[in-house]
Amino acid sequence: MKKLSGLKKTTKVDFATYLGVTLAFLIVYYRLQRGGLTNAMTSWLVPVCCFIVMAVSLNLVVGISGELSLGHAGFMSVGAFSGVVAGMSLRGAIPFTPVRLVVAILVGALFAAVAGVIVGVPVLRLRGDYLAIVTLAFGQIIKDLINCLLVGYDSKGLHIIFNLGKKTVADLHLEEGGVAIIKGAQGAVGIQKMSSFLAGYVLVMVTLVIVLNLIRSRTGRAIMAIRDNRIAAESVGINVTKYKMIAFVTSAALAGAAGALYGLNYGSLVSSRFDFNTSILVLVYVVLGGLGNIWGSVIGATVLYILPEALRQFADYRMLFYAIVLILVMLATNNPHLQQLAGTVAERFRGKKPARAGEGGQSHE
Repeated sequence: MKKLSGLKKTTKVDFATYLGVTLAFLIVYYRLQRGGLTNAMTSWLVPVCCFIVMAVSLNLVVGISGELSLGHAGFMSVGAFSGVVAGMSLRGAIPFTPVRLVVAILVGALFAAVAGVIVGVPVLRLRGDYLAIVTLAFGQIIKDLINCLLVGYDSKGLHIIFNLGKKTVADLHLEEGGVAIIKGAQGAVGIQKMSSFLAGYVLVMVTLVIVLNLIRSRTGRAIMAIRDNRIAAESVGINVTKYKMIAFVTSAALAGAAGALYGLNYGSLVSSRFDFNTSILVLVYVVLGGLGNIWGSVIGATVLYILPEALRQFADYRMLFYAIVLILVMLATNNPHLQQLAGTVAERFRGKKPARAGEGGQSHE
């Protein structure tokens, strides 16, 4: 107990986050093994894990770095399609499915990181609305490029062409027994489903470890210093572009890993799943969970993904209920009286006396 009491507050919060996610996984996994979940609930598990990773990774850019990115779904799509190509083309080389899934996720993360570098070098010199518009355009460009992509594989390896005219799958010139993976606007078809709830949990934990350790490190403190005061950070010798790139590329790589897991959870995949609306949806998870609050991103992504799915029985009214819930949550999180009440409860939970009104206004020199 003495060792636990001697830990920093941030360390306790990090361990509480790991513990909370692990306990939630064990409870859900137990019910899953016991058959206590419906088919609909079971189908939510992997996507929820993917969107938790998306929310946490976007929070690294929006909340920690302080930059508004609206193209996060673009990195997810890069990871999704590159992961699907890797997962399907490596069937012969890696017959063991879990290992092939790990390789596909790593490939998705790598390609998304490369895309992050390509986009980040020119884009991160912009600020505010300009950065948001350029990242939004990037997401649309990725979507259009995938619609023009034809990919297949046979005994000779991968065959890749861009359909800039009237080319078809036949132009891949695949051998007999070859498989077309991506068919342009039709997307990827015939995907072998490899994703699992266990893999999703592992990816969430890896993401939390990477992001939380980055935030607590010297690099993370430099990133937050740039967010708080760019001029002051530059004046003490902090390389602004370098640290912004670290946050941006790390976020892109994690989004790519989530995309690979997401893509390998379905039998077919189209680029329209990763449009502008998906980027906005992930941004909503981050904002409602709290900018810079990693634990809030986990809860926000989980609740706000499940909520509209659970309301499907209300047909046309489900999105109305969903919108009302979003408005109420925003009003509640910005209410000073509720914030004070939450702080009081938290202090009493930790065994401390809540601060009296007016004590917080004392100046400290």
